[in-house]
Amino acid sequence: MHDDPIQSLIHLHEDGAFNRRELIERLVKYTGSLAAATAAVEQAGLLHAQTQACPADVKVPENAPDIDPSSVTLHGEGGPIYCYMVLPKVALPRPAVLVIHENRGLNEHIKDVTRRVARAGFVALGVDLLSRQGGTDQFPDPVAAGQAYNRTTAAAKRQDLISCLLTLKDQSYVQGDRLGSVGFCAGGTDCIDLALNSPDLSAAAVFYGGVPNPADSLQNMSGNLLAIYGEQDTNTNSGLPRLLTALLQYRKGYEMHVYQGARHAFHNDTGAAYNSAAACDAWSKTIAFFGRHLDAPRA
Repeated sequence: MHDDPIQSLIHLHEDGAFNRRELIERLVKYTGSLAAATAAVEQAGLLHAQTQACPADVKVPENAPDIDPSSVTLHGEGGPIYCYMVLPKVALPRPAVLVIHENRGLNEHIKDVTRRVARAGFVALGVDLLSRQGGTDQFPDPVAAGQAYNRTTAAAKRQDLISCLLTLKDQSYVQGDRLGSVGFCAGGTDCIDLALNSPDLSAAAVFYGGVPNPADSLQNMSGNLLAIYGEQDTNTNSGLPRLLTALLQYRKGYEMHVYQGARHAFHNDTGAAYNSAAACDAWSKTIAFFGRHLDAPRA
């Protein structure tokens, strides 16, 4: 989240927290006028942006016959960790993938993404990183959820994610040596951090996540990295040169894709920045990436 409340609201709009009308209404409270609010939206390049329709076969309903979703609570060092578990209806055990949410918690969009992971044949676990504050359900307003996320710490989130990995690793329905993660926006940053701090993680897919600074910490990464970014996400992309330099310097396994014309949060089909062509291609690459590094036959 941004410290500037206006930029925070615009960012939440891009992530699908509320529509353009509600964005304008909220901005008026900070700017004092409709003209100033409209100018802020125009400056962000969103005044004439049109959310593209999500292809009908992208979303996975909770009652889909090929998955088995449930809410579970795992034990963490900081207290209970609320999660959304989705099992594929295939022969188990299977590799597992953690799904790490944006800065608004474990919302319905991230639950849908978790179901998409399961549909691809992986055990999927969406982790609620607001669990230490009572869980995402305690913050129905997206601004309040973002503020709650801002109160989390990198160390606490890392600890909860590692706890989830270790729990998955011990389950009979999981191939414990084949663990991955995928994270979006702030969750992308958490995903990179997890990759640097857990030797159990074999594959990390990062959607427009912040790059570690200094990037020398990437020498600690033992798994493979898939880095996905949008060309127009200039703030986040400023860290890509040092990311690429460190990956090459330390000879890490990686793939990087920067989608032309795509903005930050382009994968979120509930937000203003959604780009269906880029999102579908990036998701296809993500599942293929997990297939190569989690599901491929081992010598």
